[in-house]
Amino acid sequence: MATLPGLPPFWNSLPVIALKLPRRTGFGRPLVRPFAAAAAGALLLTGLGFDQSATARARDNLAIATPFEVGDSPAGNYLAALIAGAERDTLAAATFFRETLRYDPRNPELIERAFVASLANGNMPDAFSLAERLLQRDPNNGLAHLALGIRAIKQHQYAGARNSLSKGGAGRQRDITATLLTAWSYAGGGDYKRAIAQVDKLKDEGFGTFRDFHAALIADLAGNVAEATKRFQAAYNGEKSTLRLVDAYARFEDRHGHRDEAIRAYEAFDQILPRHPIVTAALADLRAGKPLEPLIRSADQGAAEVLYGLGAVGGRQGDELAAIVYLRLSLYLSTKNGLATITLADIFERLKQYEQAIEVYDSVAEDSPLRVNADIQTALLLETLGKTEEAQKRLQDIVREKPKNEEALTALGNLQRSRKQFADAAATYTKALELSTKPEKSLWSLYYYRGIAYERQKAWPKAEADFKKALELFPDQPLVLNYLGYSWVDQGINLDEAFKMLRRAVELRPTDGYVVDSLGWAHYKLGQYDQAVKELERAIELKSSDPVINDHLGDAYWRVGRKLEAHFQWNHARDLKPEPEDLERILKKIDNGLPDDDKPAAAEAEPKKQTESKNGG
Repeated sequence: MATLPGLPPFWNSLPVIALKLPRRTGFGRPLVRPFAAAAAGALLLTGLGFDQSATARARDNLAIATPFEVGDSPAGNYLAALIAGAERDTLAAATFFRETLRYDPRNPELIERAFVASLANGNMPDAFSLAERLLQRDPNNGLAHLALGIRAIKQHQYAGARNSLSKGGAGRQRDITATLLTAWSYAGGGDYKRAIAQVDKLKDEGFGTFRDFHAALIADLAGNVAEATKRFQAAYNGEKSTLRLVDAYARFEDRHGHRDEAIRAYEAFDQILPRHPIVTAALADLRAGKPLEPLIRSADQGAAEVLYGLGAVGGRQGDELAAIVYLRLSLYLSTKNGLATITLADIFERLKQYEQAIEVYDSVAEDSPLRVNADIQTALLLETLGKTEEAQKRLQDIVREKPKNEEALTALGNLQRSRKQFADAAATYTKALELSTKPEKSLWSLYYYRGIAYERQKAWPKAEADFKKALELFPDQPLVLNYLGYSWVDQGINLDEAFKMLRRAVELRPTDGYVVDSLGWAHYKLGQYDQAVKELERAIELKSSDPVINDHLGDAYWRVGRKLEAHFQWNHARDLKPEPEDLERILKKIDNGLPDDDKPAAAEAEPKKQTESKNGG
């Protein structure tokens, strides 16, 4: 899945903004907590290093939404709307609230809830109509004023936009939303001097890079090269690890005769986040002699950039509904912002609204560098929804059309591995490794995944070699330490080194039930049953629903004489749907217990290490 890593310190230090959503939205808890603002482009996406081509391709039109019906009962529809809102199902919430509103059209609370639901669902005509109705009953509703201000910007009615934004709190010096949107409204009207002066009202030192970034975009739009150069360089020198800023700066440098500097800026960012698709596509164009378009080409796009940045940060801070609203408004102003689209889809995905996430991913433009990422995410979500054939077909289509795409190959390998197609998975990972152009250290995960595929095929020498290679590339990687250490203990070999690995893995991931289970099982294999019980009980607290951990704890209980508890754990393991081969063993233990002559072979393998382990060595 596409992820959103921690933002650079600059963006996190920005003061709070004034926008607040209604107290009763019908979307679960009251959403009144403002979130910290950030520059448009504070988003850094990981795992998206795709080799792109400009060739558009035909894709299957996905129609996967679960159908639902509105009822005849206003009360029933209202309750359905509340439930849909609590689950962040924006489509159902908007539908049910609008249907309820038909029976009580003057109810201000219903109007407000229907307005927010329509806005979150991206139904802008309905949202704007409801905003107008809401302001007739609640003239101070800030979100309604913001929505109508955005509509005015889209319609190039800039004075009207400022009027709406001022009623939403533009007078407050630290309201970064209204300040910047007002600045872009002046830019839209051609008053660039006043637009930059408006941006410069952000006096707080924490706004320095942010202020210069938007001033640079406005000056660039105005054709004021000297001012844009000064502001871009100030912003870039203040923050070189934010994608949107780097992208805007490099594009500006290229268009003004400094192609080498543009390439240098992209390559420097590539050291931070290798092979981001936007960077990869830009570098390919630069090296082919193609000019880069400016990041912002209109006031609409500038305002959309403000809203996109706020939505990206809101999603990171847990304000999902507020983030969705900002991103919907951003995409209303600038429909082709691929990062905004990906960010919105990612929020729906984290909310487990997978069908909506797929719909949003599918709206990424065909010529966007992020198109392949959207297709991969769609395939993985189809798998989550149980549409296994569609998922595999989509990934195979990507691999067939882009056979050198490492991320598509990795995703396909992961899908094959999850389906226990281990031979196919190993072959797919091998292709990805052969084609990879990434820094070698970043390949640890491919060796790790392929090692798992080999191990599950019982090709242990190959698996062990891959695990060792993964640790060579990433020496303290806890997942690899855990898997290799566990495998060695399970085979009764390399026990001293295995224990060191497992203890280190637990240090690195002390709340990971699987990692703690591995250490507990290692103690069991060495006959250290009391210590095994201690670690396995902790593992159960962390991961109570795993059949293997329950099975392990049952074995440990039996060895320390707690046989009633052992039967309880085995019965629980049986009910948690273990693997067929594990189920057969568990059933035998439920019937017969563990024989005394069937103690782990490793218990007597290295008695010296048992003593050392008990002493913490």
